[in-house]
Amino acid sequence: MANSEGFPAADVRRELNPGLDKDFQVDPISSEVAASKEIQEQFEAAKKAREQENKDAMQSFKTTIIVSGVVVVVAGAVFAIAKKLREK
Repeated sequence: MANSEGFPAADVRRELNPGLDKDFQVDPISSEVAASKEIQEQFEAAKKAREQENKDAMQSFKTTIIVSGVVVVVAGAVFAIAKKLREK
């Protein structure tokens, strides 16, 4: 019974120092899933960035239109007041 099948011999140095073990197997399916997920995340981040740029451009355009409208109204009010003062 002493020579019966038992546990295989272990590499103690590799087991106690996992950082030293540079020879490891990579699961190709998991690697592909991770890579495709990373690509998808990058695509979504770029899409959000484009949407944010468009939103910022639209917001600045709206602000420009509103400020221009206020300036025109103020200038019109100044001319109207000046005209009323000249008539008196």
